[in-house]
Amino acid sequence: MSDITDPIIVMKQEVGRAAANRVKSDSIVGLGTGSTTAYAIEYLGDRLSQGEIKNIVGIPTSFQAEVLAKKYNIPLTTLDAVDHIDVAIDGADEVDPQKNLIKGGGAAHTREKVVDSLATEFIVVVDSGKLTDKLGSTFLLPVEVIPMAITPAMNALKKLGGEPSLRMGIKKAGPVVTDQGNLVVDVKFDEITNPEELEKTINNIPGVLENGLFVGVTDIVLVGEIKDGQPTVREM
Repeated sequence: MSDITDPIIVMKQEVGRAAANRVKSDSIVGLGTGSTTAYAIEYLGDRLSQGEIKNIVGIPTSFQAEVLAKKYNIPLTTLDAVDHIDVAIDGADEVDPQKNLIKGGGAAHTREKVVDSLATEFIVVVDSGKLTDKLGSTFLLPVEVIPMAITPAMNALKKLGGEPSLRMGIKKAGPVVTDQGNLVVDVKFDEITNPEELEKTINNIPGVLENGLFVGVTDIVLVGEIKDGQPTVREM
Protein backbone atom coordinates (compact mmCIF):
# COMPACT_ATOMS: atom_id res chain seq x y z
CA MET A 1 0.00 0.00 0.00
CA SER A 2 1.25 3.47 -0.78
CA ASP A 3 1.53 5.88 2.12
CA ILE A 4 0.30 8.78 -0.02
CA THR A 5 -3.29 9.33 1.13
CA ASP A 6 -5.68 11.23 -1.09
CA PRO A 7 -6.68 14.33 0.94
CA ILE A 8 -10.18 14.27 -0.64
CA ILE A 9 -10.78 10.72 0.61
CA VAL A 10 -9.38 11.58 4.05
CA MET A 11 -11.69 14.62 4.18
CA LYS A 12 -14.74 12.50 3.29
CA GLN A 13 -13.73 10.03 5.98
CA GLU A 14 -13.45 12.83 8.56
CA VAL A 15 -16.91 14.22 7.70
CA GLY A 16 -18.36 10.72 7.92
CA ARG A 17 -16.67 10.17 11.27
CA ALA A 18 -17.96 13.51 12.61
CA ALA A 19 -21.51 12.49 11.70
CA ALA A 20 -21.17 8.97 13.14
CA ASN A 21 -19.85 10.48 16.38
CA ARG A 22 -23.15 12.35 16.84
CA VAL A 23 -25.16 9.13 17.03
CA LYS A 24 -26.10 8.08 20.57
CA SER A 25 -26.88 4.65 21.97
CA ASP A 26 -30.44 3.29 21.63
CA SER A 27 -31.03 5.19 18.37
CA ILE A 28 -32.88 4.37 15.20
CA VAL A 29 -30.64 5.73 12.44
CA GLY A 30 -31.49 6.53 8.82
CA LEU A 31 -28.58 5.38 6.68
CA GLY A 32 -28.11 7.50 3.57
CA THR A 33 -26.52 6.81 0.22
CA GLY A 34 -23.28 7.95 -1.42
CA SER A 35 -19.53 8.02 -0.94
CA THR A 36 -19.32 10.30 2.13
CA THR A 37 -22.26 8.63 3.88
CA ALA A 38 -20.59 5.27 3.23
CA TYR A 39 -17.79 6.33 5.59
CA ALA A 40 -20.35 7.38 8.21
CA ILE A 41 -21.89 3.90 8.02
CA GLU A 42 -18.44 2.33 8.36
CA TYR A 43 -17.58 4.42 11.44
CA LEU A 44 -20.98 3.74 12.97
CA GLY A 45 -20.21 0.03 12.64
CA ASP A 46 -16.79 0.62 14.25
CA ARG A 47 -18.36 2.43 17.23
CA LEU A 48 -20.84 -0.42 17.67
CA SER A 49 -18.22 -3.17 17.48
CA GLN A 50 -15.95 -1.34 19.94
CA GLY A 51 -18.82 -0.92 22.41
CA GLU A 52 -18.70 2.91 22.28
CA ILE A 53 -22.44 2.85 21.54
CA LYS A 54 -25.00 0.06 21.78
CA ASN A 55 -28.48 -0.87 20.60
CA ILE A 56 -28.39 0.91 17.23
CA VAL A 57 -30.69 -0.11 14.40
CA GLY A 58 -30.45 1.28 10.90
CA ILE A 59 -33.02 2.03 8.22
CA PRO A 60 -31.31 2.00 4.81
CA THR A 61 -32.31 4.42 2.05
CA SER A 62 -30.96 2.25 -0.77
CA PHE A 63 -29.59 -1.14 -1.70
CA GLN A 64 -26.09 0.39 -1.36
CA ALA A 65 -26.77 1.47 2.24
CA GLU A 66 -28.23 -1.94 3.06
CA VAL A 67 -25.15 -3.77 1.72
CA LEU A 68 -22.79 -1.47 3.68
CA ALA A 69 -24.78 -1.81 6.92
CA LYS A 70 -24.60 -5.61 6.68
CA LYS A 71 -20.86 -5.41 5.91
CA TYR A 72 -20.26 -3.35 9.08
CA ASN A 73 -22.67 -5.39 11.24
CA ILE A 74 -25.28 -2.70 11.83
CA PRO A 75 -28.66 -4.36 12.54
CA LEU A 76 -31.41 -3.21 10.17
CA THR A 77 -35.13 -2.64 10.54
CA THR A 78 -37.93 -1.23 8.37
CA LEU A 79 -40.37 1.66 8.61
CA ASP A 80 -43.13 -0.87 9.28
CA ALA A 81 -41.43 -1.87 12.53
CA VAL A 82 -40.64 1.57 14.05
CA ASP A 83 -42.67 4.65 14.91
CA HIS A 84 -39.86 7.19 14.61
CA ILE A 85 -36.27 7.78 13.41
CA ASP A 86 -33.91 9.53 15.83
CA VAL A 87 -31.26 10.67 13.39
CA ALA A 88 -30.57 10.34 9.67
CA ILE A 89 -27.18 10.84 8.00
CA ASP A 90 -27.10 11.50 4.28
CA GLY A 91 -25.13 13.34 1.62
CA ALA A 92 -26.29 15.96 -0.88
CA ASP A 93 -25.39 17.12 -4.37
CA GLU A 94 -26.05 20.79 -3.60
CA VAL A 95 -26.67 22.75 -0.39
CA ASP A 96 -27.88 26.36 -0.35
CA PRO A 97 -27.43 28.90 2.51
CA GLN A 98 -30.90 27.98 3.88
CA LYS A 99 -29.79 24.30 4.11
CA ASN A 100 -32.14 23.31 1.28
CA LEU A 101 -30.75 20.51 -0.87
CA ILE A 102 -30.70 18.92 -4.26
CA LYS A 103 -30.22 15.16 -3.92
CA GLY A 104 -30.54 12.24 -6.30
CA GLY A 105 -27.14 11.93 -7.95
CA GLY A 106 -27.29 8.29 -6.91
CA ALA A 107 -30.97 7.94 -7.94
CA ALA A 108 -32.01 7.13 -4.35
CA HIS A 109 -33.71 10.45 -3.52
CA THR A 110 -37.25 9.06 -3.12
CA ARG A 111 -36.35 6.64 -0.34
CA GLU A 112 -33.91 9.17 1.09
CA LYS A 113 -36.67 11.79 1.33
CA VAL A 114 -38.99 9.38 3.13
CA VAL A 115 -36.34 8.49 5.72
CA ASP A 116 -34.65 11.89 6.08
CA SER A 117 -37.98 13.71 6.50
CA LEU A 118 -39.04 11.35 9.29
CA ALA A 119 -35.85 11.84 11.29
CA THR A 120 -35.94 14.01 14.41
CA GLU A 121 -32.47 15.22 13.42
CA PHE A 122 -31.23 15.14 9.82
CA ILE A 123 -27.46 15.53 9.41
CA VAL A 124 -26.11 16.27 5.93
CA VAL A 125 -22.48 15.39 5.15
CA VAL A 126 -20.84 17.15 2.19
CA ASP A 127 -17.58 18.56 0.93
CA SER A 128 -17.35 22.31 0.38
CA GLY A 129 -17.73 21.86 -3.40
CA LYS A 130 -21.41 21.03 -2.82
CA LEU A 131 -22.19 24.46 -1.33
CA THR A 132 -23.96 26.85 -3.68
CA ASP A 133 -25.71 30.22 -3.39
CA LYS A 134 -28.68 29.01 -5.47
CA LEU A 135 -29.94 25.48 -6.01
CA GLY A 136 -29.69 24.19 -9.57
CA SER A 137 -26.67 26.30 -10.43
CA THR A 138 -24.23 23.37 -10.64
CA PHE A 139 -26.38 20.24 -10.44
CA LEU A 140 -29.34 19.04 -12.48
CA LEU A 141 -32.55 18.30 -10.58
CA PRO A 142 -33.36 14.57 -10.53
CA VAL A 143 -37.01 13.56 -10.92
CA GLU A 144 -38.15 9.94 -10.47
CA VAL A 145 -40.90 9.01 -12.94
CA ILE A 146 -42.86 5.80 -13.50
CA PRO A 147 -41.89 4.35 -16.91
CA MET A 148 -45.28 4.71 -18.67
CA ALA A 149 -45.38 8.45 -17.90
CA ILE A 150 -41.90 9.35 -19.10
CA THR A 151 -42.90 11.30 -22.24
CA PRO A 152 -45.79 13.34 -20.77
CA ALA A 153 -43.77 14.02 -17.60
CA MET A 154 -40.83 15.31 -19.65
CA ASN A 155 -43.21 17.51 -21.67
CA ALA A 156 -44.66 18.92 -18.43
CA LEU A 157 -41.14 19.63 -17.11
CA LYS A 158 -40.35 21.52 -20.34
CA LYS A 159 -43.45 23.68 -19.76
CA LEU A 160 -42.05 24.58 -16.33
CA GLY A 161 -38.95 25.98 -18.07
CA GLY A 162 -36.72 22.96 -17.54
CA GLU A 163 -34.56 21.04 -19.99
CA PRO A 164 -35.21 17.38 -19.13
CA SER A 165 -33.02 14.45 -20.16
CA LEU A 166 -33.46 10.77 -19.37
CA ARG A 167 -30.57 9.52 -17.22
CA MET A 168 -28.68 6.75 -18.98
CA GLY A 169 -26.77 3.97 -17.28
CA ILE A 170 -23.00 3.72 -17.12
CA LYS A 171 -21.71 0.24 -17.94
CA LYS A 172 -25.35 -0.64 -18.66
CA ALA A 173 -27.22 -0.31 -21.93
CA GLY A 174 -30.30 1.85 -21.54
CA PRO A 175 -31.59 4.11 -18.78
CA VAL A 176 -30.87 4.09 -15.05
CA VAL A 177 -33.54 2.16 -13.15
CA THR A 178 -34.15 3.09 -9.49
CA ASP A 179 -34.52 0.66 -6.57
CA GLN A 180 -38.30 1.13 -7.11
CA GLY A 181 -38.08 0.12 -10.79
CA ASN A 182 -38.64 3.65 -12.13
CA LEU A 183 -36.66 6.01 -14.37
CA VAL A 184 -34.80 9.22 -13.57
CA VAL A 185 -35.11 12.46 -15.53
CA ASP A 186 -32.42 15.06 -14.85
CA VAL A 187 -33.72 18.60 -15.38
CA LYS A 188 -31.67 21.73 -16.01
CA PHE A 189 -33.28 24.93 -14.75
CA ASP A 190 -31.58 28.26 -15.40
CA GLU A 191 -32.30 29.10 -11.80
CA ILE A 192 -34.53 27.77 -9.05
CA THR A 193 -35.85 30.90 -7.36
CA ASN A 194 -38.48 29.20 -5.19
CA PRO A 195 -37.42 25.62 -4.34
CA GLU A 196 -40.42 25.03 -2.04
CA GLU A 197 -42.92 25.91 -4.78
CA LEU A 198 -41.04 23.99 -7.50
CA GLU A 199 -40.82 20.85 -5.33
CA LYS A 200 -44.62 20.78 -4.97
CA THR A 201 -45.31 21.69 -8.61
CA ILE A 202 -43.09 18.92 -9.98
CA ASN A 203 -44.50 16.34 -7.57
CA ASN A 204 -48.00 17.23 -8.83
CA ILE A 205 -47.12 16.11 -12.38
CA PRO A 206 -48.98 12.80 -12.93
CA GLY A 207 -46.51 9.93 -13.02
CA VAL A 208 -43.82 11.74 -11.02
CA LEU A 209 -43.00 9.85 -7.85
CA GLU A 210 -40.61 12.32 -6.21
CA ASN A 211 -37.98 14.94 -7.05
CA GLY A 212 -34.61 15.78 -5.55
CA LEU A 213 -35.51 19.10 -3.89
CA PHE A 214 -35.29 18.75 -0.09
CA VAL A 215 -36.75 21.94 1.38
CA GLY A 216 -36.81 22.63 5.12
CA VAL A 217 -35.70 19.09 6.05
CA THR A 218 -32.05 19.60 7.05
CA ASP A 219 -31.03 20.32 10.66
CA ILE A 220 -27.23 20.18 10.52
CA VAL A 221 -24.75 20.42 7.63
CA LEU A 222 -21.23 19.10 8.25
CA VAL A 223 -18.85 20.45 5.61
CA GLY A 224 -15.49 18.93 4.85
CA GLU A 225 -12.74 21.16 3.48
CA ILE A 226 -9.06 20.95 2.70
CA LYS A 227 -7.11 23.80 4.31
CA ASP A 228 -3.33 23.99 3.83
CA GLY A 229 -3.44 20.38 2.63
CA GLN A 230 -5.21 19.24 5.82
CA PRO A 231 -8.80 17.95 6.00
CA THR A 232 -11.09 19.90 8.33
CA VAL A 233 -14.77 19.64 9.22
CA ARG A 234 -17.00 22.56 10.09
CA GLU A 235 -20.68 22.90 10.89
CA MET A 236 -22.55 25.21 8.53
